Amino acid sequence: MGPDAAALAAAARQAERLRKDGNEYYRKNRFGAAIDAYTEAITLCPNVPVYWTNRALCHRKRNNWQRVEEDSRKALQLDHDSVKAHYMLGLALLQKQEYGEGVKELERALDLGRDAHPRSYMVEEIWQELAKAKYLQWDQKSTMRSWELQSLKAACEMALNEKFARDAAKMEGFLDELVKSHSEQVNAVGQVFQKAAEVDMPTEVPDYLCCKITLDIYRDPVITPSGITYERAVLLEHFNKVGKFDPITHEELNPSQLVPNLAIKAAVQAYLDEHGWAYKAD
Repeated sequence: MGPDAAALAAAARQAERLRKDGNEYYRKNRFGAAIDAYTEAITLCPNVPVYWTNRALCHRKRNNWQRVEEDSRKALQLDHDSVKAHYMLGLALLQKQEYGEGVKELERALDLGRDAHPRSYMVEEIWQELAKAKYLQWDQKSTMRSWELQSLKAACEMALNEKFARDAAKMEGFLDELVKSHSEQVNAVGQVFQKAAEVDMPTEVPDYLCCKITLDIYRDPVITPSGITYERAVLLEHFNKVGKFDPITHEELNPSQLVPNLAIKAAVQAYLDEHGWAYKAD
């Protein structure tokens, strides 16, 4: 090993010691000390993405979202598939109210996390943050839609009332028929706007979009050879704690036999796109 290679190896070993020190500081909630340790590790070995994501985690604990974004973006330059980097970048963008880009980053983190560790705590945490962001997006749009519908309804009713007043002045002998016609028109307008508002009113999620075990709306549905669809993480937990068999049919079943149910996944996404309140219902 030449002198340069030896120096690089020594720097790598020192950087790893600093990373472990940083992890210990982090566990003890000493985030300033952890940041210093990770920063030293980055100085020694700037091309190791985990040093950047670890420091970003500390900045997140301090609510320093600009630094979270900077470190997450640097980590992604080094590793495009870093779950933690996509996740924390998404959170930082949401803090800036860049909801569209933030949601995209959380969705990317969720897809990568599910592929690597479908039962990990981080996958659940990412889903919860994504669901909150999606619900917030829907709530904002729903509030705007409600205001627009109320304004439009009021304008329509005002126009009908003005028309009624004009017609009443001209048709004094037919007021009963005119009143009846006006009332029917006002009721019809009310029904139209009530129907338009129903899309934002929470109801029950259809059964076919919900897991047979949790009864919650699917997040990552998989289908078994028997044709039954389950939530992947829940089924894997069943395998781990109860046994490798189908919870409903009791047929022998292994993780390798599970196939993503893309049709149900697409149906769930389409439903959530139209009924954003369902993110909170989960």
